[in-house]
Amino acid sequence: MTELANAEARPTEARLLHMVFPDHTNHLGTLFGGQALAWMDMSAFIAASRYARTTVVTARSEQVDFNQPIHKGDLVEVVARVVKVGRSSMNVDVEVITENLLTGERKLCTRGHFVMIALDPLGRPTQAPPLPPAIAQD
Repeated sequence: MTELANAEARPTEARLLHMVFPDHTNHLGTLFGGQALAWMDMSAFIAASRYARTTVVTARSEQVDFNQPIHKGDLVEVVARVVKVGRSSMNVDVEVITENLLTGERKLCTRGHFVMIALDPLGRPTQAPPLPPAIAQD
């Protein structure tokens, strides 16, 4: 890919890695839900910011499902994908996957949906770029 093509490409995905340390856990030794939400919101923010190339803010988090516990010592991969774009809004799906570093076992533990808003330099909603047809979901 040429340098110009790279500049024109808009990444729609962000991946963050975290280790679950004792200060991230609750009294059961599993990841505190608020910490998981913070990591998910951060990854949604990064995915939307990279895609829109403008300031973004979180407008809403929807339907966050905690399906499996995440344990102290697990590696956590948070994957955020821009899946739909409105005028200024960007819908971002986020998955939290754990990996046991000793066995390599991976599990999808948490899923959520975030709505991010693109802002202009004055902090007002601004047009977000449309998704390419190959990526857009109905």
